[in-house]
Amino acid sequence: MTAVAALDAMLARLCPMFALVGPTGHVLAVGPTLARVLAPREGIGARFLELFEVLRPQSVETMAGLAALEGARLRLRSRTGASHVLKGVVCRLPEDGSLGPVGGVVLNLSFGISVVEAVRDYALTGADFAATDPTTEMLYLLEAKSVAMEESRRLNHRLEGARQAAQEQALTDPLTGLRNRRAFDLALARFRDANQPFALLHVDLDHFKQVNDTHGHAAGDLVLRVAARRMLAVVRVDDVIARVGGDEFVLLFPGMEDAADLDLVARRLISAIEEPVSDGTRCHRVSASIGGTLGRMRAGDDAEAIMAVADRALYAAKEAGRGRFVIATAPPVAFPAAARNDGQGAAMRSR
Repeated sequence: MTAVAALDAMLARLCPMFALVGPTGHVLAVGPTLARVLAPREGIGARFLELFEVLRPQSVETMAGLAALEGARLRLRSRTGASHVLKGVVCRLPEDGSLGPVGGVVLNLSFGISVVEAVRDYALTGADFAATDPTTEMLYLLEAKSVAMEESRRLNHRLEGARQAAQEQALTDPLTGLRNRRAFDLALARFRDANQPFALLHVDLDHFKQVNDTHGHAAGDLVLRVAARRMLAVVRVDDVIARVGGDEFVLLFPGMEDAADLDLVARRLISAIEEPVSDGTRCHRVSASIGGTLGRMRAGDDAEAIMAVADRALYAAKEAGRGRFVIATAPPVAFPAAARNDGQGAAMRSR
């Protein structure tokens, strides 16, 4: 076995990223891992400085300049493949020629901090690194960290999903799927904080108690669910419908300031609700009394005050014969707390 072959075999085990360069600057041998970096060219016979650019120190353009850097830290970049920056060190071969041609050098290269990208780009495994190279352990640690982080992300995703589901459940009426009173209060608070104009309807189902008492709770639940679906079909996507009592609903219409628009919506709601509800064996009939108001709330205003105005309008609708809409025709612009107990209320107009 020649000296070059013996050195090649030894370095292949100890330094799989080595390059043996002859005195003319031509590559005589490379380690198996470096060969993968240089693929599809093996690099054998090529000039080392044609395969690699020396980034630091600068201006290394000859074999003599490369050999003069013995013991210095090098930074290199392949000219033939991916542009990973490599670290390296140069060692001159003995002058007696016992380990290779006189004037030749051995370079030991490594990926440095770009090892993770190199492993990905060149499909490297633990077998591509020296047995004593801590890179293997580092890669295992990085892989374990990656797995742990991915599991943590999945867990956080599940927890966030569970949190959102719980929050949604806390704001949803389980029977009808509409918003509940808490969700309505939050929506009303948003309108108040934004000083946003809106309209409000308070809906009460007429004759619902008769259905519930005569035909049972299953029939009553069916009527509530159907009424909820029909109301959803009438309103806009951004409108809020909430079930706030047994057969009571409130509807919020952001940006609605015209009484005629509110009157049209209320009429459509009554017409939809009055359609018979069939349970397969019998038809159930209910209607709706609706009280409404228009308004705008400011920070500090009492949300209960506007509900009180709508409640009085609803009571007037029931007193007028049910199945109709009454609007508070002159609601205050804002609803301070005193509005609940002033004993006067706004003027009512039946529709």
